[in-house]
Amino acid sequence: MVLPPMRSFLLSFSFLIFSTNLFAKSDLATLSQWMQGAFNSQKQAEADKDFFNIHLYMKQAWKQQSDGIWLYVEQAAEGYLDKPYRQRVYHLTQLPDGRFSSKVYSFDNALSYAGDWKKKSPLETMTPTDLKLREGCAVFLRWDEKNQSYSGETDAKKCSSKLRGATYATSKVIVFEDRIESWDQGFDAADKQVWGAIKSGYVFDRQG
Repeated sequence: MVLPPMRSFLLSFSFLIFSTNLFAKSDLATLSQWMQGAFNSQKQAEADKDFFNIHLYMKQAWKQQSDGIWLYVEQAAEGYLDKPYRQRVYHLTQLPDGRFSSKVYSFDNALSYAGDWKKKSPLETMTPTDLKLREGCAVFLRWDEKNQSYSGETDAKKCSSKLRGATYATSKVIVFEDRIESWDQGFDAADKQVWGAIKSGYVFDRQG
């Protein structure tokens, strides 16, 4: 059946809009946008005493870099916001197979940068060359059309950890537009969990 010219045009235009919107949700810029901001787990902590109110902050650093998107990350417990227990840099890139890679880096004298997420340009006194890659700790995410989220995890047993007797750590992450769900766990050589949440991951609701 041959469609009238106007109807054919409208169908093509509608398909173009749909395709553009789908792509816009699943590209690197959108993932970065959803990850950036101020989050906390206050609601979860109030509903379940096994969880703490943790504050999570992420902001882009080194915007001049053209090799992906670099995010400065801080996590701190309520009441200790000036002393974050975790400070990292994530390097976001999109892989040829459509997945997204979030490599994890640490750096020296981290506490001297506490609160840098408040600045217009975090980590101005360093560059990516000052970072230390945490081998095997990258999280690989895919766009989940059904749940409208990016979800992924680390490769099994490749992220080494010495925290509290662990030999390796795992991370599972789901990024929604309004929240981030993250489940970090540490395991010993016998695959027994020695740190991290037990029942489920933390739910960080967007605050700004």
